[in-house]
Amino acid sequence: MNYKFFTQKKTGTPQTQPIPGREAEMIQGRSGGFMFDAGIWKMLRRCLLIGTAQSTYYAGKQELTEDFVEVVKEAIAENPTRVAEEILYASDGRSINNSAPIFALVLLSMGEAPEAKKAFQEIFPQVVRTGSHFYEWLNYTKSLRGFGKVIREVGKNWLSREDVKGLAYQLLKYQQRQGFSHRDALRLFHVNPPTENHRQLFEWVVKGWQELPNEIPSDALAQIWWYEWLKRNQDKTHEAIAKGHLTHEMAAPVGKMDKQAWQLLFNQMPIGAMLRNLGSLTELGVLRTDEQANLDRVESVLNNKEHLRKGRIHPIDVLKALKTYQSGGRLGRSQKTWNPVPRIGDILEKAVELSFDVVEPTGKVFMHAVDISGSMSCGVVDSVGLTYCEIATTMALVTAKSEKNYMIRGFSTEFRDLGITCKDSFSSAVTKASKQNFGGTDASVAYDWMINNKFKADVICFWTDSESWAGYKHPSQALAEYRQKVNPNIKAVYVTLAPYRITLVDPKDPLSWDMGGFDPGAPRVIQMLATDEL
Repeated sequence: MNYKFFTQKKTGTPQTQPIPGREAEMIQGRSGGFMFDAGIWKMLRRCLLIGTAQSTYYAGKQELTEDFVEVVKEAIAENPTRVAEEILYASDGRSINNSAPIFALVLLSMGEAPEAKKAFQEIFPQVVRTGSHFYEWLNYTKSLRGFGKVIREVGKNWLSREDVKGLAYQLLKYQQRQGFSHRDALRLFHVNPPTENHRQLFEWVVKGWQELPNEIPSDALAQIWWYEWLKRNQDKTHEAIAKGHLTHEMAAPVGKMDKQAWQLLFNQMPIGAMLRNLGSLTELGVLRTDEQANLDRVESVLNNKEHLRKGRIHPIDVLKALKTYQSGGRLGRSQKTWNPVPRIGDILEKAVELSFDVVEPTGKVFMHAVDISGSMSCGVVDSVGLTYCEIATTMALVTAKSEKNYMIRGFSTEFRDLGITCKDSFSSAVTKASKQNFGGTDASVAYDWMINNKFKADVICFWTDSESWAGYKHPSQALAEYRQKVNPNIKAVYVTLAPYRITLVDPKDPLSWDMGGFDPGAPRVIQMLATDEL
């Protein structure tokens, strides 16, 4: 043994200490390491995209949500219009689900400035799109603030919208959620029906139909008529589904469901419902290897980029469906079990890739550094067990698949080869990465490896929770050393996958960028940064 480790010249500052002279710009993370303060707007976007209703390795959901609330309130006080824009950005298929945007929407309605109330009213119908969203909004509103004038106005407008057919669909599909029914909402907001169709719809909501009308009252109320007809003719479920275009939420509670009923539902099933019911459809025999026409329909829906976008299908939804489906029912909330159809797995693999926004190869050299430290083994989706590491690996792989010159390695306190290439399926890639979750976090080791191996990358992408603490120099210091020794023009992108207010990006570095959350547009933005389009 010798004492070279002590006598050799130190080139950086331990990550458990702030960089000298930069103390005012840095904060201490929950892991004990010092990182740059990302600021309220970066944290706001992360919280909206990722959500805080799930605990992370370093913090419980209560603590995370308290931080989220404080950041939203601070941002609203500074610029309520910008907060509204961030809520819309996240709600448009970019957040892992719509709960965080709806929660922030309620906080926006509580802003003291008139601009906050106005912004809330303007974006409300674009965020609260479904009956499920409406119930969730009612629940948060009741808990956080109560039903004042501005709340009653937007609630009344939502329930008396001009598209009465679309409203009837929502009221039938989601008849009650989270302690509220539509009868409660109509009474709460004292909604006056603006048209005869509205009047008949509200009458059905409040009283139901004691007698079934002999004829369908109008096109707007056709689904409700068929729903009520099915309640009285349960042995004619097939006819009600085929003629009434009922969804499974409408037909299943009142009809007699068999394989043929599910086949009829499948024939008109929208993309979101299809993704959620692949296991059930397989268990029932609707989806089988020898049912080619049905498998063709699954492929035409799930492997269509436009359908994925219009359905606001988030890549994490697809990844969750892939993991659940391949488990045969061992994961997720389903009480059913099934033998996975191989082609369905292939379709879902392709759908994961298509759900991200990528373009043709840029021709640049990419290094993808995936955080495989212990903190990344924490689950993001409880029922499926999807971890931060698995999501990080998926996002890195989909970015790499669009390029020709890339390398994917994992970092904790060392920088190791994960054995992942673009030929890997997403399933095999996440398995390879998740098997290597270990140790502390030191993002600087990626730069050390590239310096030692003279690896000249145009772009390095970190996929991490940003809680780097174990190194003897900060990542920004290691990046400066890499630029001095290997490539002065390398661009660094740090994608933070946890709702924390920290960043590894030096705010004074014009060639480093901070991105947050599981944004489907992240790979495309990285490509644009690589080619100076941004």
